[in-house]
Amino acid sequence: MAMESNGRFDPPEHSPPPRERIFNAPLLPVLVAVSMPVLYLAQSRSPDGWIHMAFAPIDLDHGRWSGLFTSMLLHGGWTHALMNAVGALAFGTPVARLLRGPSGVAAFLALYIVSGAIGALGYALVHLDSAVPMVGASGAVFGLIGAATRLMGGGGRVLALTDRRVIMTAAAWMAVNAVTGLIGFAPGVEGARIAWEAHAFGFLAGILLIGPLGRLFGQADPGLDRRI
Repeated sequence: MAMESNGRFDPPEHSPPPRERIFNAPLLPVLVAVSMPVLYLAQSRSPDGWIHMAFAPIDLDHGRWSGLFTSMLLHGGWTHALMNAVGALAFGTPVARLLRGPSGVAAFLALYIVSGAIGALGYALVHLDSAVPMVGASGAVFGLIGAATRLMGGGGRVLALTDRRVIMTAAAWMAVNAVTGLIGFAPGVEGARIAWEAHAFGFLAGILLIGPLGRLFGQADPGLDRRI
């Protein structure tokens, strides 16, 4: 504390508030997002484009289930890969902030992978005899979107499925997904069919799984306001 020559004390200066980081996403969704263009770069330089890792519904008739998981590592083009990367980062962030620590990381990855597999399986159930290969992490990303739907506005807790905000947001996502699928237009998928069914099943998996996973492994972020 400084003293003036007239004997008065100057009031202490207030320290400036800490600056908010411009980029403060958790590491896990960042790594998931970065992996998509990195993997697509390797895929695009492969002689066969890793087509053996794609998934076709008819594979189930032959007992080939691995494509349910490996198809998530592939993409149909740079735009496709980058769009999924942005989605994983944006919607994976609130999920990763809830599911923290070693057990939370495992829960996050389980939600992501299971949502992607259920998305692919749901697509297969709708197109049982199709031999057209399907690629992309969109089902897994929609699983993160479904999970995030129950976190946004919850103040660090998982909202109930019956919460009006959850119902309205979920309905909006499914409407956009259905319209996109029916129109058959989305950036980066020129000449390819949009697997909107996989998106829907992945979303459903995520919005359901985040409930038990949040109860078992969720840790509220102390920086969030937990008031209703």
